[in-house]
Amino acid sequence: MKTSSSILSILSMFLLLSISLVASDSAFDNFLQCLPKHSHLSNPIADAIYTPNNSSFQSLYQLRANNLRILSSATSKPLAIITALHESHAQATVVCAKLHGLQIRIRSGGHDYEGLSYTSDVPFVILDLFNLRSIQIDMTSETAWVQAGATTGELYYQIAEKSKVHGFPSGVCTTLGIGGHFSGGGYGPLMRKYGLSIDNVIDAQLIDANGRILNRKSMGEDVFWAIRGGGGTSFGIILSWKIKLVRVPAKVTVFNVQRTLDQGATDLAYRWQQVAPKLPKDLFLRLEPAPITGTGNGNKTIQVSFIGHFLGQTGRLIQLMNANFPELGLQQSDCIEMSWVESTLFWAGFPNGTSIDILLDTVQDDRVFYKTKSDYYKKVIPKEGLETLWEVLMDIEDIFIQLNPYGGRMEEISESETAFAHRAGNLFKVQYTVLWSESDGGIGAAERYIEMSRRLYCAMAPYASSNPREAFLNYRDLDIGSNESNNTDFAVAKVYGAKYFKNNFLRLASVKAMVDPDNFFKNEQSIPPLPMPSH
Repeated sequence: MKTSSSILSILSMFLLLSISLVASDSAFDNFLQCLPKHSHLSNPIADAIYTPNNSSFQSLYQLRANNLRILSSATSKPLAIITALHESHAQATVVCAKLHGLQIRIRSGGHDYEGLSYTSDVPFVILDLFNLRSIQIDMTSETAWVQAGATTGELYYQIAEKSKVHGFPSGVCTTLGIGGHFSGGGYGPLMRKYGLSIDNVIDAQLIDANGRILNRKSMGEDVFWAIRGGGGTSFGIILSWKIKLVRVPAKVTVFNVQRTLDQGATDLAYRWQQVAPKLPKDLFLRLEPAPITGTGNGNKTIQVSFIGHFLGQTGRLIQLMNANFPELGLQQSDCIEMSWVESTLFWAGFPNGTSIDILLDTVQDDRVFYKTKSDYYKKVIPKEGLETLWEVLMDIEDIFIQLNPYGGRMEEISESETAFAHRAGNLFKVQYTVLWSESDGGIGAAERYIEMSRRLYCAMAPYASSNPREAFLNYRDLDIGSNESNNTDFAVAKVYGAKYFKNNFLRLASVKAMVDPDNFFKNEQSIPPLPMPSH
């Protein structure tokens, strides 16, 4: 009897799975038939639809999947990729996916560190926005409309085509999609002077859960507040941002000074924490420690890079550094003067003299497997804490760390002015990234490397922010809490929400309840609608 009941149980499960798959297929067929009915006849959507039957489907799926760790471990592929060629294609995707019970994942650049823009555990389609990439700059008002699929590199290039004395505060990586990068905050070497990308956004276009295109006025100030730092994909689909360009000098100065432990790197890193957040706003000084093999004895050591960006020329920079950080010993020979747009290449790691045309390359070629975590620091890490950090770095080896100073404009903006709450009181933000390649074991080595990243994160806990231990949304990390693909539990969301958004989380949940009460737009770390109080 036990055997026959087991067989019956297995058959029942198989039948249910078959019914589920048939229902899914049926829903998907209905979704495909729905799309042309809800997009403009003058812009046929057929050319934007890719299914697994298309020969280019797989390459298209992989092209903007930035993290090989996620790409190699994904257990399910999208039912389709809609490469919107027109705004109406994005609208139709929302209307039809909602009507037929499919989930949407929204991708502009594919740099989501946990791959939430191109993976899900339930039947889903990807709305890929890379074709919506226009950039319209108006130098009279010093503003620009930038579509979500444009990259940071394309934006920098087009600003430079119009002006040698304008720029925009945004990311160091030049292949970031504007849609997602801005909505999580967006920062770079201009942050201490001008704040984040979202601090310079003055309007936006958003498709809501009903497929309507809203601007700042029609979406209302609450929604406009939420999408600036709260992550756009919880509230709708960002189509474009209107930004205010910022003034930069015709020449800026950059430098990269490196010191090893034998050259006093620990003392300098300790001093950097006290100095960098208090420097004049025009000066941004990042710290990057890295494990290296020492010269001579072949032993491991740490090399700390002090990477600077100054909105001015060398003479004035040397004066400021001698007055504020003489211990570093910055020399004129360390400094390179260049245009602002050339400095974006410096930060992206391109050799000096590289043509700015490389900013038009929209896909990152050198992809690796990686796991990233983040921290905010409100107190100076003592020297023994730095030594702990050095030891873990030398043990891991395949890692890079960036410490980005706060202060300046970041101190002046209230944590409630936008949804991005990490403002005054922070000395610096840290990104820890463990990375590896196929030759290191590929996806089979993921568990070992992820464990290394967690060990480092644990080692730095005594020195980082706490209650909550804050994290940066654009350095997405599912370790800090996550929901299932299709179920956003509010209690779980409160945990990661407090880390990403601090006291802004409840307001974000309230806005979500207003704009998307049915929670159509969701992912593993999305913001749920604020539950109605029970009576």
